[in-house]
Amino acid sequence: MAAVQDSIDAVRIAAAAADSQKAEDMVAFDVSEPLAITDIFFLASGTTPRHVLSIAEEVEKQLYLQTKRDPRHREGVEEGEWVLLDYGDFVVHVMDSQTRAFYNLERLWKDCPRIDLQLPEGASVLEEGEGSSTDDGADSANPAAAGTDSDEA
Repeated sequence: MAAVQDSIDAVRIAAAAADSQKAEDMVAFDVSEPLAITDIFFLASGTTPRHVLSIAEEVEKQLYLQTKRDPRHREGVEEGEWVLLDYGDFVVHVMDSQTRAFYNLERLWKDCPRIDLQLPEGASVLEEGEGSSTDDGADSANPAAAGTDSDEA
């Protein structure tokens, strides 16, 4: 069973809200087939804890203003590393870049259909094949294994 249109429309509102706050690498997966508990996972990245929180706050605000929806559950609003907003039919994940790279949720859901977020040209949407490791070594999922460029004086 595919995600229902009402959930898709709400996720598009969430994506537009995230885009208005300059979220990066946005993507939504229809997870209704492998998961019985929700239809859609929406992922977006922020660059700092404050940015993550501002994205999540704007998503929550716009979903309430436009659809009168409140999240059933909120997690991570104290830390700003990974904010999860559970709306039942869909779940919003806003993460900082390091956390997102470490957990690499795109790899977990790569076989699920992507949802067209219908964002304007220039929005930071994760393209097919980006953000996932194909070598099962998962080095790209581990920020520590990616190497560091230190400025040695």
